[in-house]
Amino acid sequence: MAGAWTKLTVTGNVRELDNIVAVMSMLDNGLMIEDYSDFSLNGMYGELVDDSILNADRDTVRVSLFVPEERSLAEYKEFLEARLPALGISAEISAEGICEDDWAESWKQYYKPVPLGKVTIVPAWEDYDAKEGEVIIKMDPGMAFGTGTHETTRLVIRLMQDIIKGGERVLDVGTGSGILSICASKLGAKSCNAYDIDPVAVKVARENVLADGCDNVTVEVSDLLKNVDLSEGKYDFCVANIVADIIIRMLPDVPRYIKSGSPLILSGIIGDRADEVRCAVLSHGFSVEKEISENDWVGMLVRV
Repeated sequence: MAGAWTKLTVTGNVRELDNIVAVMSMLDNGLMIEDYSDFSLNGMYGELVDDSILNADRDTVRVSLFVPEERSLAEYKEFLEARLPALGISAEISAEGICEDDWAESWKQYYKPVPLGKVTIVPAWEDYDAKEGEVIIKMDPGMAFGTGTHETTRLVIRLMQDIIKGGERVLDVGTGSGILSICASKLGAKSCNAYDIDPVAVKVARENVLADGCDNVTVEVSDLLKNVDLSEGKYDFCVANIVADIIIRMLPDVPRYIKSGSPLILSGIIGDRADEVRCAVLSHGFSVEKEISENDWVGMLVRV
C-alpha cells in the first residue's frame, strides 16, 4: 500500500458549504469541492456533459480531502464527527480506498516520535530513551484528534514552551486527545483544565492523561467555554486549537475566564483566515504578541 491515499468525503447541504470547508480545512487545505448548485449549460450541448453532472442534486455538496496512509484516518474521521455537529451541520462522512476495519490501526506503523524543541511526542506503544532535559509525552490518540503530527498541534507546543514558566493554571479549549494539557503539565503548569464538546475525545484524553501520569489535569465535556470551572478564579494561560470561525466566536467571552495580561495561544488557523482572526483579536482589545506558521497554518500568541 506504499503511497496509498484514502478519499475522505463530507456530504451535506449546499447552504453549509462554507462551514464544511472551514472545518475540513483544519485537517488539510487541499480540498476537492463538488458543488453543482450554480451549474448551467450556458448554450453548451447537453450531450457533451456527463449525466452524473446533469442529474446531480443541486442542494447537495461534497467536500473531500485525501489522507495519506501514514496519517490516522480514524483521527480525521472522529474530528469531523465532533466538529461538524458542534456547528449544527448535519452531514454524512464516508471514505474510499481502505477497509473500514483498518482505519484505527493501519497508520500506527508510520507514527514515530515527533521532536518539538525540548518536547518529544512518543507513541504510547514505542520504547524511547529520553535525552537529558527532554520532556516526553506518551500519546495514543485513539479516536480523538491530536497525535502531535499535525501542524496546528506543533505550532501550539512550539509557542507553549517559551510561555509556561511553572505554576500556572491552564485552560485547554477543544482538547482532543489531551496532548496540549499533558504538555503544559509536563512543562511545569500547576494544573490544567481541559474541555472538549466530544465525549469520545474526553474519554480518550482522560486515558492519555492517566497513562502519562498527569494527575493535575482534569478533562470534562463543554461547548467551548460554557461549562468551564471558575471555582478557583480566572486562568493564567489558555490554549485553543480549533478552527478560525469558532475562535472568533469564542473571543468575546475570553476575558471572563482569563486573567488580564495573560497569554492565549490560538491555533487551527489556515493562512487565508489569519487576517480575519487577527482583526477579531484586536477588535476585542487584545494584542498579538507573536505569530508563527507551518505549511500555511498559523499559530498566534495573544495577550488578553
